[in-house]
Amino acid sequence: MTQNTSKTIAFQNFTEKSDPSQVAARLVSLRAAMQKSGIDAVLIPRADAHRGESVPASEARLAYITGFTGSAGMAVVGPQGAGLFIDSRYTLQAPAQTDTKMVSVHEVTQGGVSPDIRLYVPEGGKLAYDPWLHTPGEVRDVTDKLAGYAEVVPHANLVDAIWDDRPAAPVSPIEFLGHNRAGKTATDKIADLRETLAADKADAVVLTLPESICWLFNMRGRDVPNTPFVLGFAIVPQAGRPTLYLDAAKITPELTKALDGIAQIAEASTLSGALEQLGSGKATVIVDPQSAPAAVADTLRHAGARLLEKRDPVLGPKSIKNAAELAGMREAHRLDGVALAKFLSWFDTEAPKGELTEIGIVTALEAFRREEETCVDASFDTISGAGPNGAIVHYRVTTKTDRKLAAGEIMLVDSGAQYLSGTTDITRTLFTGAATPEQKDRYTRVLKGMIAISMARFPRGTSGAQIDVLARQYLWQDGVTYNHGTGHGVGAFLGVHEGPIGISSRYATPFEPGNVLSNEPGYYKAGEYGIRIENLIVVQEAAEFPGYLEFETITLAPIDTRLIDQSLLSETERTWLNSFHARVWAEIGTLVSGMVKDWLKQATAAI
Repeated sequence: MTQNTSKTIAFQNFTEKSDPSQVAARLVSLRAAMQKSGIDAVLIPRADAHRGESVPASEARLAYITGFTGSAGMAVVGPQGAGLFIDSRYTLQAPAQTDTKMVSVHEVTQGGVSPDIRLYVPEGGKLAYDPWLHTPGEVRDVTDKLAGYAEVVPHANLVDAIWDDRPAAPVSPIEFLGHNRAGKTATDKIADLRETLAADKADAVVLTLPESICWLFNMRGRDVPNTPFVLGFAIVPQAGRPTLYLDAAKITPELTKALDGIAQIAEASTLSGALEQLGSGKATVIVDPQSAPAAVADTLRHAGARLLEKRDPVLGPKSIKNAAELAGMREAHRLDGVALAKFLSWFDTEAPKGELTEIGIVTALEAFRREEETCVDASFDTISGAGPNGAIVHYRVTTKTDRKLAAGEIMLVDSGAQYLSGTTDITRTLFTGAATPEQKDRYTRVLKGMIAISMARFPRGTSGAQIDVLARQYLWQDGVTYNHGTGHGVGAFLGVHEGPIGISSRYATPFEPGNVLSNEPGYYKAGEYGIRIENLIVVQEAAEFPGYLEFETITLAPIDTRLIDQSLLSETERTWLNSFHARVWAEIGTLVSGMVKDWLKQATAAI
């Protein structure tokens, strides 16, 4: 088992990655390249060809041009103006990171392309897109938005053409999971996938999502921050051996030996030729229109293939964790519970002194997690928001925004880790003084919503869209809500955010036993404070109710009871909370000692 030996290296870099002062000059260079190429406007997505939440530095084109470093967004650069389109998570972050004299920021709903892109594309002009960075679905959406107004054309990437100091593509070691971690061999997974292909009458599937490829072949890498991905592509035929397409620098004798008898390995540069060969054979090929690059679909179609557009067939099976994966996830949460107990005990001691900063809090939490040698990374950049910064849903502290936590302020810490055994994600709202009646009311309503999801029992066939209201009902009763999903799928030593399941109005895929999700309602008062409480939960059979499902909570860290207005809790909710805390004490109390153990006993005491 590989161990983390880099104890002195922090997971999170607090230096601001963007520089608004560079935006104007880079726009001038980009427009010169556009004019030379006969292009009137350019689409610049945040995504790379693999659609990852984290992208390597070499793929951070949106940040390079606009300065914006959020995990989702798109820019349109025209001959005169430029627009940056972001969702509500980044309403405050985007204007702070870009040059708003040169770039107009537009808040749009998640999903789809805003019709306002017309503001930056001349009528009758050409809007260029890189077909490796946009999906067929996105291209159709943009084309529909500009129908009869402007032409949408594929083009070589013009950002890359002006990016003189572009970092090199990542090359990291590749590891393979043993059966104790994967729970199923790659050969068996491929056999299951072939059955799906046969049922769909498909000759092959092209996989472009790194989480699907890593899960299918039981491998992990370090190509991107926070997520143990190997970036590449794969073609899995219904008959014959799959082919894995990787950067040439990653293809080693050791890798070839590890995949011997399972898959062939080829350089990524040969993928287009392999797609053309599938097309020339008139193959029927599954391509996910919401995740595969348009270049993949276009190459296949133009070569003569019949495209079967449907969701990546690995996503569903991957989201249903087997016994080994679930055991690993539970182990990861025990390890994380120890780190959180140390951190929360430390916080209660240090916060009253009035010297804690947001960065100091993140650094301390990272240090406690790094005490466990199997912790290899954070699962995402920690959200550490003091007072008003906690009201910024996806706030990311930097040296420029670092804020000292003042006495009496609420502190929101949303964090997670990648252990070799599994992935964690937890949010706790921390207490530093005398809370106001409003703060206690909001905190308790958020807690009630989290407990409602935790206790939910529902028939098979139920989706996250149907139970989302359970978490929101108590806030709705007081005329408030939150503008993010209640939960997302979580991978097993993979992506901390994974589909196709989740808890919000946009998740229609029914739950299955083995799904792992977050449960994280919240409340945010702009300019004052933010509240979120998050545990991870596993979908399981309801033993006493055939045909019904319920949730098991696997997070093992106490929830601060000092912010609770106990008059708002029902006896059933109080019983759930006391039972949860009794379990935290039973499982974590034996793993800590001294002051931490004393603190944990008090923090998990019944109310």
